[in-house]
Amino acid sequence: MNPDIQQYNNAFSAEHKAICVTLSKLIDKHLSDAESKIWHANPVWFINGNPIVGYSLQKRGIRLMFWSGADFEAEKLDVRGKKFKDASIFFQDAAEINPEDMARWLDKARAIQWDYKNIIKRRGKLERIS
Repeated sequence: MNPDIQQYNNAFSAEHKAICVTLSKLIDKHLSDAESKIWHANPVWFINGNPIVGYSLQKRGIRLMFWSGADFEAEKLDVRGKKFKDASIFFQDAAEINPEDMARWLDKARAIQWDYKNIIKRRGKLERIS
């Protein structure tokens, strides 16, 4: 696990830490070739410089967000962004995390990507890259 992400996870209460550790292990397992780092103060995984998945603490719990998740056709990813193609799910307990759902979503995250890496260069316009 990326040491910066481990430090991020360790800063939380035991309940939130358990969620973050579970998520980071599953993401690392299924996206082993992805680059992971703290980006905008939260853990994010990238493929070829494009953000794929990340998580953060919010009022509703730990938010797992997929940058291109709106196109996954996954009903559990029911919190969708209004401006971009992201979709999210919130967890209040590590026991809520379903490894099979995670594996399916992470496979889709690899297969379905919108080009966030070049969004500034394209003046806010997203293009699908896979």
